[in-house]
Amino acid sequence: MRNLIIITALLCTTFSFSQSKEFIITGQVLDDLDQAPLEAATVYLERVKDSSLVTYTITDKDGSFSLEDASAEENLNLLVSYVGYQSYKKQIAIKAGGTINLGKINLQISNALDEVVIKSSAPVTIKKDTLEFNVNSFKTKKDATVEDLLKQLPGVEIDEEGKIKVNGKEVNKILVNGKPFFGNDPSITIKNLTKEIIEKIQVVDTKTKSEAFTGEEGDKENKTINLTIKEENNKGVFGRVAAGVGTDKRYEFAGMFNRFDNDQRISVLVGGNNINSPGFSFGEIEKMFGSGGSRSWSANGSFSINGRQFGGGQGITTSKLAGANYADALSEKTEVAADYFFSNSNSENETSSQRETILSDSRFFSNSNSRSNNDTQSHTVNSDFEIKIDTTFFINIKPSFAYSKSTTDYTSQDETLDEDRTLTNQSTLSSFVDNRVKNFSNEISVTKKFGSKGAFLRFGLDNSFNNSESEDFINSNTEVFGSSPETINRNQFTDGDNSSNNLQTDISYRLPIIEKEFFVSFDYEYQHNKDENKQSTFDYNTTTDGFDTFNELLSTDFEYTDIKSAPGVSLSYRKEKWSARLGADYVSRTLKNNDGLRPQFNVERDFKAVELNSNFNYRFSKKASIYANYRLSNRPPSLRQLQAFEDVSNPLNTVVGNPNLEPTNEHSFYMGFNAYNWQERSGFYMYANISRSQNAVVSRTTIDPATLKRITTYDNVDGNQSGYFGVDYSKKFKIDSLQSVRFKIGNWSNFSKNINYNNDVQYASNVLVFNPNFGIDYVYNTIFEFKPRYRISFTNNKYDIDAFEDRNFTSHNLDLNTAFFLPKGLEWRNDVTYNYNPNIADGFQKDAWFWNASVAYSVLKDKGLVTLKVYDLLNQNTNARRTATNDYIQDTQSTVLRQYFMLNFSWKFNSLGSKGETRDNGMYYMD
Repeated sequence: MRNLIIITALLCTTFSFSQSKEFIITGQVLDDLDQAPLEAATVYLERVKDSSLVTYTITDKDGSFSLEDASAEENLNLLVSYVGYQSYKKQIAIKAGGTINLGKINLQISNALDEVVIKSSAPVTIKKDTLEFNVNSFKTKKDATVEDLLKQLPGVEIDEEGKIKVNGKEVNKILVNGKPFFGNDPSITIKNLTKEIIEKIQVVDTKTKSEAFTGEEGDKENKTINLTIKEENNKGVFGRVAAGVGTDKRYEFAGMFNRFDNDQRISVLVGGNNINSPGFSFGEIEKMFGSGGSRSWSANGSFSINGRQFGGGQGITTSKLAGANYADALSEKTEVAADYFFSNSNSENETSSQRETILSDSRFFSNSNSRSNNDTQSHTVNSDFEIKIDTTFFINIKPSFAYSKSTTDYTSQDETLDEDRTLTNQSTLSSFVDNRVKNFSNEISVTKKFGSKGAFLRFGLDNSFNNSESEDFINSNTEVFGSSPETINRNQFTDGDNSSNNLQTDISYRLPIIEKEFFVSFDYEYQHNKDENKQSTFDYNTTTDGFDTFNELLSTDFEYTDIKSAPGVSLSYRKEKWSARLGADYVSRTLKNNDGLRPQFNVERDFKAVELNSNFNYRFSKKASIYANYRLSNRPPSLRQLQAFEDVSNPLNTVVGNPNLEPTNEHSFYMGFNAYNWQERSGFYMYANISRSQNAVVSRTTIDPATLKRITTYDNVDGNQSGYFGVDYSKKFKIDSLQSVRFKIGNWSNFSKNINYNNDVQYASNVLVFNPNFGIDYVYNTIFEFKPRYRISFTNNKYDIDAFEDRNFTSHNLDLNTAFFLPKGLEWRNDVTYNYNPNIADGFQKDAWFWNASVAYSVLKDKGLVTLKVYDLLNQNTNARRTATNDYIQDTQSTVLRQYFMLNFSWKFNSLGSKGETRDNGMYYMD
């Protein structure tokens, strides 16, 4: 409670403000020719003196609008904009406030020869399939990044992990002038490009390049953001360099250089630190490349960027990063984009855990302590070539290459005790692994359009070659006690050589039945995947003092082959307000395994199945839509699960495959609804999914009660099902011309029913989770932001056997985020998290405050920034965790990053824009 009082006193403040005149402006926008209402026309108000935006809205189905706000101005300019029509402008006197009814506003169809050009752009434009924001209409703090700008846009949400959603749908790709920027990594793009160079932000359904070329519908549940750069800002250089040093020998450094020359873009970045961040940092220092954030600095300390793994996944990580991005138009028909990344990380970790495993008729206890050190280096090259032969012929080629080298030094001590706490077995292990991985892949897509009715032929070819070579030195000792004691000592060397060769090709022909509306598509997919797995294990020979005694029992020589053939047909119908698709594939798959050491375990199985894929999308208006899909998918068991070979690499757990496994059929239904009311500044999003499986493959473990040694195999079960449901509602209120409040409320829930085995006893577990949440965003102009968030989680676990006790868990999470923008470039930010988990066992910390803070001061005419930041100000970061599953409860403690202070300096440079000047319109905030 004392900490709460201190934090509340530091974070809360009181402001006084004067009230502006409140007004309401109403009207109706119509087509001048036939008086038809124009839905989704943009109506907005600007100040007369500087054309800065006051407020805006979007017309509804009957063309009506209502603008409600408060302003100290006597007159404002009202503008109406609609695609394909001439803009409308009128000065409105609002000095008396109150309600002003403008009646009917008629827009004339645009004619380029006699149109009067108004030098102003609508803040929001809704086209057929594109939502477009005019950047100049949304004022932010000075030196704002694209991320700062996105947070101000209506309907856009960015969560604590950096995920972006627009009208409830996740953004999975960000482009700059239609081209990738550092491999479409959203975090690098939005945290480094500044608002001042961007002209418009366009939001569309995510499409492949071939889908965009043919005009097909894209992914309705994912969005792509395209940042268009101002023409005058598309030539020059810009970037930032920064470095910081801190207590406890903590440090970080980063730098980014960008050179834009119209179609050609070159970017280079470097970074490094020992604070579990991928070369970046938190708080106000997000002006660098990104945010590690307190949530990624949890006990495991692992992270990855765009598929590139940093660290061994545990403890404290020291990392380095370098990368380059290149994009250019080589000719009128050919465009290229490429990027290169180098990363190096070293992770150190110590972990201890205590587990209680519950059996159908007893229980046992396990204690484990381990230490690991991992060092990884990786190189990645990606490229993308677009070739437009003509308006009907398009080729896309995307080769990539990756190489990584890692070493891991690992030691552990484990012990297992029976229900009476009697030591039953124990083991020690030390291992050193040297691993090298090479990957090459290439995607080729060739598309040919025929005529103007929507017919096309598409051919795709994807191939990949992967190779992994490893050297593993292992020394272990395992002791089993009781009536049949035994000791297993191993001093071995394993030479691993794994490779895979994957080929997938598909061909699709779309035939229009009704021009640009009703289509039938014929598809065929062929897949041939071949994996070779060779692990040669050698025991240590005391006579020769070398590893030269081949151990066949612990060696493998497998050759897996997975061949798939799938012809299919689909029907699709697309109208202005709705679209639907129904498709079916007949899948034939052959799985083969040849065992070079044990031919008696060779496996060959054939599977045949029908797969279905359907979806439906309906747009109620340009502000609301619903989407649903149903899938029937068929997944065969893996070859390892089918193979009857006994894997005894773990002396305490033998794994045996089951050659009689059947494939799994999964039925999945998804529905999503989203709506954003531009007039009310409110958004409502809802989504739900339910899946049910037949012949699900589950593991089945039998435990010897005397030795607690385990034998694990696999089996099919029916009745597994799962699902989730989410709902979010947000609404923004303007208190006056300076203050605004946004309320957010929502809930995320999931449920599952899992059929499992516990010591050969089949049982069902039912899990139901509710996660309601509530948040407030309070903004006072560009002076102060206060954003509290509260989440509570309820978990209910029920079992249908008496051996397992039903469990209920509750946990609480509170986030308090503040930002003070003080005079003379001074900025103070706080990120406070409080966690309370009453379920943690006695002796472990049940609650903790976690407080990150930073103070930044602008110098060198706002080109430099000096920042003092502190991680875990209250020094309460805890690494104690409790995990509860169907059949065990585990408490874990591991290495964690502790409190440090750091002083950082960053400097930006920018020659974009005419005469090298940047364009920033000052310190304003407005929705």
